[in-house]
Amino acid sequence: MSLLVAGIDGGQSSTVALIADESGRIVARGAAGPSDEIGAGPESSRLRDALHGALDDAIVRGGFESDTSFAAIVAGISGYNGTQRGLPPQLPSERVKLMHDAPIAHAGALAGRPGVVIIAGTGSVIYARDTSGRECTLGGWGFLFGDEGSAFRIAADALAALMSAQDEGDESLAEETAAALAFFDKESLRAIGRGFYAGEPSRDRVAAYAPMAMRSSLLRDRAYAGADRLAVLACAAVKRGFAPEIALAGGVFDDSGFRERVRDAVLAWIPSARVAAAQYSPAAGALLLAYRELDLDIGELRE
Repeated sequence: MSLLVAGIDGGQSSTVALIADESGRIVARGAAGPSDEIGAGPESSRLRDALHGALDDAIVRGGFESDTSFAAIVAGISGYNGTQRGLPPQLPSERVKLMHDAPIAHAGALAGRPGVVIIAGTGSVIYARDTSGRECTLGGWGFLFGDEGSAFRIAADALAALMSAQDEGDESLAEETAAALAFFDKESLRAIGRGFYAGEPSRDRVAAYAPMAMRSSLLRDRAYAGADRLAVLACAAVKRGFAPEIALAGGVFDDSGFRERVRDAVLAWIPSARVAAAQYSPAAGALLLAYRELDLDIGELRE
């Protein structure tokens, strides 16, 4: 069997694993639940189960033996700061590297080149890196303190607008309120708000409401304020000396209006910037970093 590497993207909503061979060909992919450890205690198996589950799923789907080992595994994990709060994963490789998910998103979005990546998924963050290894992180303060332009913040701000309208007797958002209640299968906005603090709906379920919120012309301005903030932070990274090559990564950019808002704002401030969609996914970025761990130059990834 040829040498195998694995890359894992552990997010707040799901975890994705890719397996590739020594030539850069992706041969299998798998998925599992969220892997972030926000609020996790020492007995939590959330991270371990997600990483193992996604990789095991890829192993099965790729037709590999259950005891397959890898030359290198890189896993990027949302919110990771160098330590595990819960039970540590035991991944099948002698060369395993766990890191924050921003570097793998950067590696994938820019295919290993220097520049800036704007990540807007369940959470948001701006991460820049140059050829010397110098790096910079802006934003990414988490769902309580920031994450402007993230799916969770867009959804939470939209729900807050619906709640304020209800308090004020404003009927202009009645249609949006009915749609939100149907989405969350709740009888009232108060049930959504109180339920969130008890874990239902979950953070990823709230984030999943963002695309619906952005379809409303009455709620979209709040989302666009987040887009403007992401653009400001990306430009701040460029002003710190990072290359003005900016990639857009994360599910929020599936919305064309949001994507264009960020791009146009960046170009208004830095006309020389190059703004484009991510070239590869974060999981593929983890693969590229796994090859780097082995000093392998595979050129480009292939399906």
